[in-house]
Amino acid sequence: MVQLTQLTIYIAEGDRWQHQQLYHALIEVARQQKMAGITIARAVVGIGSSGKIRTANILALSVDLPLVVTLIDRPEKIYGFLATAQTMVRSGLIALQTVEVLEPILRN
Repeated sequence: MVQLTQLTIYIAEGDRWQHQQLYHALIEVARQQKMAGITIARAVVGIGSSGKIRTANILALSVDLPLVVTLIDRPEKIYGFLATAQTMVRSGLIALQTVEVLEPILRN
């Protein structure tokens, strides 16, 4: 096992960065910085600091669903990515934690 750092960013599908969807911009930055990987998952339902419920429920369908962006990599790589991500994420939540990974597959 090896200890790595997990970065989790909670945003909304409609969040934007320089005329594009924020999650697309985050993927591009992760690719440019050669991160080990990035996963973006659309949540079924969520509520943020605004108190607005965002849901995929067909009766109350939101077009601005919550997204969870997750990266796991070496601490120095995560902190490098974080420096850029913090300028891009204007609303939402960013969390860091140390995780134990059983068999890491990381790019150099």
